[in-house]
Amino acid sequence: MMNWGEEFAPLRQRHGERIGIVDDEGQHRIAEVLDRAAGIADELRRQGLGPGDFVATVFHNSALAAAASYGVALAGITEVPANPALSEAELAHVLACSTARLALVDGADQSLPAMSVRLLDVRAIAPRPLTAQGWPDVAPDAPSRIVFTSGTTGPAKGAIHSHRGRWTGALMLRAALPLLPDGTNRILLMTPFSHGSSLLTFAFLAQGASVHLLRGVDPETVLPLLASGSITEIFAPPTVLAKLTAAAAGPDHAGRRWPLRMILTGTAPLTPLIYRRAVECFGPIIRVTYGKSEIFNPITVLDPAETAEIYAQGQAAGEGLCVGWPASGVRIAIRDDAGRALPPGETGRIHLLSPHLSQGYMTLDGPRMLAPGEYHDTGDLGRIDARGRLFLVSRQSDMMKTGGYKVSPDEVERALAPHLPETELVVLGYPSDYWGEIVTLVAASPPADWLDRLEPALSELTGYKRPRLFVAMGELPRNSIGKIARAQLRRWIGAHYDLVEQPRPQLRPRHAGAEE
Repeated sequence: MMNWGEEFAPLRQRHGERIGIVDDEGQHRIAEVLDRAAGIADELRRQGLGPGDFVATVFHNSALAAAASYGVALAGITEVPANPALSEAELAHVLACSTARLALVDGADQSLPAMSVRLLDVRAIAPRPLTAQGWPDVAPDAPSRIVFTSGTTGPAKGAIHSHRGRWTGALMLRAALPLLPDGTNRILLMTPFSHGSSLLTFAFLAQGASVHLLRGVDPETVLPLLASGSITEIFAPPTVLAKLTAAAAGPDHAGRRWPLRMILTGTAPLTPLIYRRAVECFGPIIRVTYGKSEIFNPITVLDPAETAEIYAQGQAAGEGLCVGWPASGVRIAIRDDAGRALPPGETGRIHLLSPHLSQGYMTLDGPRMLAPGEYHDTGDLGRIDARGRLFLVSRQSDMMKTGGYKVSPDEVERALAPHLPETELVVLGYPSDYWGEIVTLVAASPPADWLDRLEPALSELTGYKRPRLFVAMGELPRNSIGKIARAQLRRWIGAHYDLVEQPRPQLRPRHAGAEE
């Protein structure tokens, strides 16, 4: 059996007086965060909730988000973290799949979407000193955290992480860090707490280090923080790095020094261009990882010196990007479509196995569990070289990574198609150094008012799923069996348009025959 009170109490005893979290409301000691968690756990138990129950946590980045997550674990309850940026329909789907009937929220947050479950405002719950005693034991293989991620087709599903997997994954994440955080470290996190930011928050707090949580990426806020010297590390996906380096190159920051020790990056491949710009700005301090929602990060690791070596060598087109060696406890197998293992050097589907791999998925049709010892098929394509390093050749065939978010083209197409039934629509990711990929909508011979007719459906989509580029063409390219050839379509767009890289990207026609 496991007991989260026995896990968290020594942290309070050892490092409770240190500043643990800095957010929009100021500084919070580690003891304050954990004491608020104890109060939240007490309230959940007073309401009759405990092991076997599911509770959603819907928070923007803040100390309250961390306290709520700690509190749900203390009570032995399964946490269902959800991004407040989700649309109402998407959030309703998450709640339905998880069977959660209660959501913890920050009652002062006016931007929360409407929810069909009972809400509990954690601000109204009094804290109390956390001690190790009085918390329920939990079965190690019982579900602890459900992390929702979009699939290649259909609605989102939730990766089921057990208590044992969550505890093991936290240890392995700390073991894979290229530094041992202590009271001198403060990492800046801007990505949603419902995903990677929470894992790094708990990893740094466990060592008595501190975390600065921001709600989103605003270079005008971030760059002064970096220049102040108060931040020692930062997690920045490639799209965030692109924004920061572009802003740092402006005249307002000419000659400014950025006293960072390290930049941790992941969630999408780091292109050579973005790497080069980041090094020019911040120095060769970039660490690369490969991660998935189904396994607590990281899967593979390239420390800064190894990253510099890889990018100095250059890579041929089609070889993919090196994302490093397997982290401790992670097994990687490259297999063909029939499931046969492939030798080093050959490209195939990436399969994973580890002690902290998720147990399966929560769906509307109920749980779908992996068999013990079964590898997880990521759907990503990759290869392992002679030195044992993983090269990521491509993400799931048609999935897009934009601004750090994974987006399914099928989902966007299904939302838009009913509003333009006479026109074939295709959604794809168009390569961008700024965004990673830009969600692009292509219409085959659409009517003149097609964009106006799609506007209501576009406005209903979650922001990061909304197409930013729009292209009209005659006939869509297809392969030999009649399927849309997205790679050929990208090449056609590149031949007829120039991409203008900026926060609001544009396609500029190269000649009068191209339409936008």
